[in-house]
Amino acid sequence: MAKREQSLDLIADSICAQYQLSPAIARVLVRRGFVDLDSAGAYLDPHVHHLHPTAQLRGMAEAVARIETALARREKILLYGDYDVDGTSAIVILKTVLDLLGGVVEAFVPHRILDGYGMKEDRIRQAGADGVGLIISVDTGIRAGEVVSVANEIGVDVIVTDHHLPETEIPPAIAVLNPNQPECRYPNKHLCGAGVAFKLAQGLLEASAMPVRKRERLIESLMKIAAVATVADIVPLEGENRAIVKLGLLGLADVKSPGLRALLDVSGIPEGVAPTARQVGFQIGPRINAAGRMASASEVLDLFFTRDEATARRIATNLDELNRERQLTEAAMKEKIFSDVDGDPAWTGRLGLVLFGEDWHLGVAGIVAGRVAELHRKPTFVLTQQEKDGEVIVKGSGRSILGFHLLDALESMKDLFTQFGGHEQAAGVSLLRSRVPDFIEAFSAYANAKLDDEKRRPVIEIDEVVTVPEVDVRLYEEVQKMAPFGYRNQPPVFALLGVEAASPPQLMKEKHIKLTVRQGGRSLKLKGWNVPDAWKQVQPGAKLDAAFQLEHDSFDGWSAILKDLRPAQ
Repeated sequence: MAKREQSLDLIADSICAQYQLSPAIARVLVRRGFVDLDSAGAYLDPHVHHLHPTAQLRGMAEAVARIETALARREKILLYGDYDVDGTSAIVILKTVLDLLGGVVEAFVPHRILDGYGMKEDRIRQAGADGVGLIISVDTGIRAGEVVSVANEIGVDVIVTDHHLPETEIPPAIAVLNPNQPECRYPNKHLCGAGVAFKLAQGLLEASAMPVRKRERLIESLMKIAAVATVADIVPLEGENRAIVKLGLLGLADVKSPGLRALLDVSGIPEGVAPTARQVGFQIGPRINAAGRMASASEVLDLFFTRDEATARRIATNLDELNRERQLTEAAMKEKIFSDVDGDPAWTGRLGLVLFGEDWHLGVAGIVAGRVAELHRKPTFVLTQQEKDGEVIVKGSGRSILGFHLLDALESMKDLFTQFGGHEQAAGVSLLRSRVPDFIEAFSAYANAKLDDEKRRPVIEIDEVVTVPEVDVRLYEEVQKMAPFGYRNQPPVFALLGVEAASPPQLMKEKHIKLTVRQGGRSLKLKGWNVPDAWKQVQPGAKLDAAFQLEHDSFDGWSAILKDLRPAQ
């Protein structure tokens, strides 16, 4: 072990010297797996050439060939998408390229409530009746084998592009592009749906006669949309995904599209400024999602494809208003659900929750499920019911916690559902009203078998122990080189050990504190939000251990934000 640590220290020293980093950040990179100069360089400064070759994606050659035939024959092409950020972004990416290549392209985005998730037989038959020769699914379709078979029967070819985990049988399509399908050697198994669509668009451009420089500029432009979807879909920001996001977010500082510019404006992103991943996740993404949650996601397509600035501003303003409506609806649902769960001892022993309300809004079910899962540290589904063609169907969304695979749980009880799908952290279900009690019991039993209090206990992983003199603006700026931050690329957490409280904590609004600590002849101000009462009682001179992150601060430029505090050990 000592030799290994010594070896890692030497690697950190090399990274430190090569990229002019502080020893602390170099050690953080090594601990996160960047154990040579090339991998560290690709992480710190990703380029387009770090994207994987499109040919490695199984089905790419067949998909490109079939689309080229459709373009040559002027066949009608239908893009069949999904109503969230990922699905609508995927349509925008593919339609942009197909339009430029001369395609006859239409797009269909399901209505969350009227149509539901996934490809539906009636829509496929209607497409055939309308003369569509090729359907390309985006962010959906990997579990639509029966629907694809119907398309085959009526003479409509299908290309499936998706990222969700497949069933045992792959749909009988002309081509299936999904890095998670068997025998696919594509290195990045965590592309979002728009990421897969982006790779198909890239493959089409590489096969086209478009001049190289024009093609490269277009790929760089498409990464702006792919970046938004990648962040919003909460896939790991590692490797290729991180390259797409970092390059795409930088590109959003210079936006020509009237629709995208209007969206950034209502999201509070000034012109000429590249948004952070956090701003995408909490400001831009929710406004795109609001259309599919509260109305029709087709508005998003109208926004991105309009060339009229007044129309773009009108649609963006409407998305902003829908997002406020979504926030009010979400708040009302959360208040009701939180009071039910907190006040009912029946939920205490259940480590997996299935919550059902007849009149809850389906559009915010996933968001509320995420809030409950985060607060109670329990994987959670939120369900509501709808009537369609005289039949009562219950639908809902689930969100998980770290270490609990949501789709695996659903696979273990798949007979309960009329439809289900998703991945490790998020999933959706449809089932008969009569099966809701069975789902509540089965999900609780599965979670109780997989989880315990120890697995549910939040753990703060420390990236590096530092001293107060090391915490300065340089360290903050080097942390920013590790951005964009998100799932599996969190901001580093630093620890201060044995520091001295220089004064009593300064209370702010009764919930927050400012605490100044001393070590090595230097002082550091720590800020804590919504802190436990024990943190407010720290006495001057007390010896403390503190876990913190370095974040942007609009007043001070940067701040050390407390994540945990304890007596020195």
